[in-house]
Amino acid sequence: MGVSDVLRKISSRGARCSAVIVAAGNAKRMQGTDKIMADICGEPLIVHTLRAFEQSEDIQEIIVVTREDLLEPLSTLCVEKQFKKVTKLCKGGETRAESVQAGLDLVSKKSDLVAIHDGARPLVTGKVIHDAVRKAEKFGAAAPAVPVKDTIKVVHGGIVESTPDRSALYAIQTPQVFKVSLYRAALERAIGSKETLTDDCSAAENYGVHVIITQGSDENLKVTTPTDLILAEALLSTRSAE
Repeated sequence: MGVSDVLRKISSRGARCSAVIVAAGNAKRMQGTDKIMADICGEPLIVHTLRAFEQSEDIQEIIVVTREDLLEPLSTLCVEKQFKKVTKLCKGGETRAESVQAGLDLVSKKSDLVAIHDGARPLVTGKVIHDAVRKAEKFGAAAPAVPVKDTIKVVHGGIVESTPDRSALYAIQTPQVFKVSLYRAALERAIGSKETLTDDCSAAENYGVHVIITQGSDENLKVTTPTDLILAEALLSTRSAE
């Protein structure tokens, strides 16, 4: 059965989608702050991330991949917050690809799709999740994106070499959603050949898969620096006031 046949089968009965939340990084640019557990509007950052997927009708289960020292605290949080879709927590690997693979190995056999999301993107909305899942259901691979606003320069040795056409440049966000069997094969190939992956789409692209772009959100930022943390709290506070 080819990819197109599998997609038609999925479409005819409705896709089941698992979310793999990757929260296993060391946050080296956070100046000593553990961003996953950092307080935002009175709750740890990861709680806001998990809540978005818990409330999404497009997601049937959630798997959290994290550091070993966070396994127990996150397990306790999930119970306290009554996140019923969180079925498993596991330890991440040395690289993002290995962490994603660890989560992928725990995805339910009933799932057709997997949505891979950065644990440090707490402002993802239900619409962003929905659009990516539905597009992946139809085409096999999809990811939210927004056009870049700044002019981008290619620089080597401190010298500008070229200026790419900004109209063709997009900032890719998460969740990046894939047909499970397709992405499992792509990731195994990437890890086996020791490919350097900057995001999850890269493994699919290198495997020859066309990733369809969906509408992302300027608010769907990834908390990487202390400044991002301040901005995330301001945006969440604004939502709460609406």
